[in-house]
Amino acid sequence: MSDPLLRQLDAVTVPVPDLDHGLAFYRDQLGHELLWRNDAVGQAGLRLPESATELVLSTALEYAPNWLVTSVDEAVERLVAAGGHVVSPPAPIPVGRVAVVGDPFGNPLVLVDLSGGTYVTDATGQVV
Repeated sequence: MSDPLLRQLDAVTVPVPDLDHGLAFYRDQLGHELLWRNDAVGQAGLRLPESATELVLSTALEYAPNWLVTSVDEAVERLVAAGGHVVSPPAPIPVGRVAVVGDPFGNPLVLVDLSGGTYVTDATGQVV
């Protein structure tokens, strides 16, 4: 048996109509601290205080967990070999790579590696 593929839950993506409305609810009303905001991709990351997992507000993505893997490309190969299928092939993102695969039961798995590092932000949380 090889090492487990899914390392940890990197983020949970939550769709919002726009970032300001999403932040007004999740940050201002529910108290989650803003970690980063990237208007260019329509996303903002909020801290979950008892976890390394982020709550990511998105204007373009569906509600989904995002699984951290060591390498997206290798994870896709392994999942396909195990009976899964590619929904969205590996692609670059500002912090690494992402892909979406389907398991044999119809569940999408969003796979992320942080091979590009993490966001650098200014004092207001804006990605620079």
